[in-house]
Amino acid sequence: MQKGQIRVQTENIFPIIKKFLYSDHEIFLRELVSNAVDASQKLKTLSSIGEAKGDIGELRIDVVLDAKEKTLSIIDRGVGMTAEEVDKYINQVAFSGAEEFVNKYKDASIIGHFGLGFYSAFMVSDKVDIHSKSFKDGSGVFWSCDGSPEYELYETDYNERGTKIVLHINEESKEFLEASRIKGILERFCKFLPISIYFSEAGEKKEEEEKAINNTHPIWIKKPSELSKEDYEKFYRELYPFGETPLFWIHLNVDYPFNLTGVLYFPKIKQSYEIQKDKIQLYCNQVFVTDEVKDIVPEFLMLLHGVIDSPDIPLNVSRSYLQGDPNVKKINAHITKKVADKLEEIFRNERTSFEEKWESLGLFVKYGMMTDDKFLEKANKFLIMEDVEGKFHTLEEYKTATEALQKNKEGKQIILYTTNPVQQDAYVQACKAKGYTVVKMETLVDAAFINTMEMKWENVSFVRVDADIVDNLIDKQESDQSVLNQEESDKLKELFTLTIPDLHVTTEVKGLSPETAPVIATRPEFMRRMKDMAGVGGGMTAFYAQMPDEVTLTVNGNHPIYQQLLKETNTDVQQKQVRNLADLALLSQGLLKGNDLTNFIHRSVELLQTEQVKA
Repeated sequence: MQKGQIRVQTENIFPIIKKFLYSDHEIFLRELVSNAVDASQKLKTLSSIGEAKGDIGELRIDVVLDAKEKTLSIIDRGVGMTAEEVDKYINQVAFSGAEEFVNKYKDASIIGHFGLGFYSAFMVSDKVDIHSKSFKDGSGVFWSCDGSPEYELYETDYNERGTKIVLHINEESKEFLEASRIKGILERFCKFLPISIYFSEAGEKKEEEEKAINNTHPIWIKKPSELSKEDYEKFYRELYPFGETPLFWIHLNVDYPFNLTGVLYFPKIKQSYEIQKDKIQLYCNQVFVTDEVKDIVPEFLMLLHGVIDSPDIPLNVSRSYLQGDPNVKKINAHITKKVADKLEEIFRNERTSFEEKWESLGLFVKYGMMTDDKFLEKANKFLIMEDVEGKFHTLEEYKTATEALQKNKEGKQIILYTTNPVQQDAYVQACKAKGYTVVKMETLVDAAFINTMEMKWENVSFVRVDADIVDNLIDKQESDQSVLNQEESDKLKELFTLTIPDLHVTTEVKGLSPETAPVIATRPEFMRRMKDMAGVGGGMTAFYAQMPDEVTLTVNGNHPIYQQLLKETNTDVQQKQVRNLADLALLSQGLLKGNDLTNFIHRSVELLQTEQVKA
């Protein structure tokens, strides 16, 4: 029997481990099960090259909870250890030499069978026992330590090949004596490990047909040619049991200049507010690491769902945080390229299907174009805009269709858009009457998208249909052939010069088509955008939120109603008619609210009663 002290340069190592080695104590189970998987995989490899003789039998890992004895055991049938190996891997690991240790084992699929991960056991244990027997035969070995630098090590009659680690759970960690807690950790971290894992409780009768916790052959380790549409959809349901069937997916399979596998799914999104980030899971050789992948996956693709697995992503000892590395940038760029290529392929080969999915796809594409210039280059080919007639246009198609009518004096292509086709219908109809093509920009990202694309696209400007009267939307040409004389125009301007709380109103009288509304309310494009941005983003635009809304009331002097209104001798009735016409225009812009809206309703009833009396 051997007794001694663990040879570490920092005497009081275990308190340090308990506090600082891992940010989350539940990680201990992932580390110990991962080590058990490594031991099993190593035996497989040794058997395949003839170094391990005979039949290796079933390789499995058992996690056994004994709440009564306050123990949790992790048992594998892998390579096992001799007494010399226990001394080497457990007793001689100097914590201050951790970097050297990691470098020594960097070619292993995970940090060594008994590397630093083993010590995570002491975060939750008063004492840890190891029972082990090497595949090389010889005697079994027993090692025990109570969390101090002292240990005991001796040969024993443990006859099972492999290793059994018994954790004597401490009082502060008794949550890990609950079966549901242990099972939950296994399902989260070990769901796709390549060796079958079974969980049981001591004293409980085992079911005749045991069910492994994990799927040992997830689809991302298979070749795309081996998989069907149903396989991908089934795996999506395995990851997200309550999710809708995804739109499509991208299978990543790279082995040079870095190793990367995985499947990324485009989820179905009906509304912008349904966007959920942090739905991509990062694995390292099928061991779950984290679902915070913002350094690996481009920001705009955080909206995707799925799995990425790469042993080439550098991780610290807890495998929970990414470290700066050129590979991460390369992987990031590769994922962007693969997604862009897939979208372009679908657009080119299945345009109708692409258009049908655009409600969900548009969010990804627009977000990507705003935040990633390399993606923008490719996406210019497959970004599509739906017009109010339901037809889709790429940017180039829109330019071609509107070349003759929708260029301004400076040669800029004007993209006319509506944010609410129903509410802005009068403006949309006026544009259609002119032969203009109006596209829909209705989602939460569209306001930012429009602003960004005006900076990134050459000679393109976006104008909302209600930014001005239709005659001025494109060329800003004056069109004032009014049937009114100057005196009548001045009178109308005077009547419509109104003071309205929280609004800065400018009034103009123009001669528009007799069929055009009597009064049109428009809001300057720049100011409206600033207020919209202030409403959602704050920041530098926040002060615009405090400013009154600017609105221009364009009085259509050619509308027949003014022949009658100007002849009205009852000043009170005339003023009410004027205010009602103005309020109708403001209502179309959503600017008539609260007390003003109530007054409009009462005033409308009064005017109807006046007309009935006249009749």
